Amino acid sequence: MNDLHGLATRALHVLDPEDAHTAALAGLKLGLGPRAPADDAILATELAGLKLPNPIGLAPGFDKNAEVFGPMLRAGFGFVECGTVTPKPQAGNPRPRLFRLTEDRAVINRMGFNNEGLEPYAARLARRGPGVVGANFGANKDSDDRIADYVAGLTRLWGLASYFTINISSPNTPGLRALQTKAALDELLGRVMEAAAALPAAGRAPTFLKVAPDLEDGEVEAISDTVATHGLAGVIVSNTTIGRPALRSPHRDEAGGLSGAPLTVLSTQMLARFRDAAAGRFVLVGAGGVASGADAYAKLRAGAAAVQLYSALAYEGPGLVVRIKRELAERLRADGFRTVSEAIGAR
Repeated sequence: MNDLHGLATRALHVLDPEDAHTAALAGLKLGLGPRAPADDAILATELAGLKLPNPIGLAPGFDKNAEVFGPMLRAGFGFVECGTVTPKPQAGNPRPRLFRLTEDRAVINRMGFNNEGLEPYAARLARRGPGVVGANFGANKDSDDRIADYVAGLTRLWGLASYFTINISSPNTPGLRALQTKAALDELLGRVMEAAAALPAAGRAPTFLKVAPDLEDGEVEAISDTVATHGLAGVIVSNTTIGRPALRSPHRDEAGGLSGAPLTVLSTQMLARFRDAAAGRFVLVGAGGVASGADAYAKLRAGAAAVQLYSALAYEGPGLVVRIKRELAERLRADGFRTVSEAIGAR
């Protein structure tokens, strides 16, 4: 069955990347996605108190509007993060805005937070079944008060998601990454967590901050201190990069965020920096360039409690997660680890 889904993924490559993604979502909604076997017991773990059958998560961007989190959980992901969603619907940037860099096993996107808005997203989350599903939210491009947009996202989604992610690191909304500076981040997290404290305790869930891989010296420590001060559960390292390492693909000079294989080393190095700066005060999720069990294992050993992937699915399809889990379990056992948690930070 995984061979069939891999064949379907290759067939979708004849389409424009965004049209191929839309077609993949349509297939998943029709029940055409894979169904993974039960997970190896060695992969069971926890993330900020959330019990996961395995540490391999689906990064946001794939399921922007919370339409296919159920099929992706059934495909074998240990958790799924939906979004990024903004308070008001927005069309995003003009097409074309998504590019395959096949020779580099990479993707460039400048989507611009295209989504249907909070209301349909929240309605779908309200109907979700078992499984860990996170909600990633951001600000509208034309917002007069972007921090208010984050507060609105948290408030509307309260009680509907397993965890929340504050996305301030997309390079495709002008000025958004400026919220990573110390003063701006302090105000943002202060207002968001103040709003959280006033909401019903029954809806409380871990809150994460998603950061860029393109941080300067001192910014990792400043962000870490601010995250710890405001009591967030963790940091997701990292979003796409605006950097351009040596690339071979014809689309290498397109504007937008680069993800996939060229991001693997940079994001893992940034993850290790956050591990040192966190000093155990919050947990980490590793994202960026995960396409194998070896990639996932490297991020665990660099300090991640769990990992996320997305871009590799464009090349290998949803059956990829089963292979990654098998390879990860083999590596854990080969190095004498009995659990995922034993490998975290074991550099």
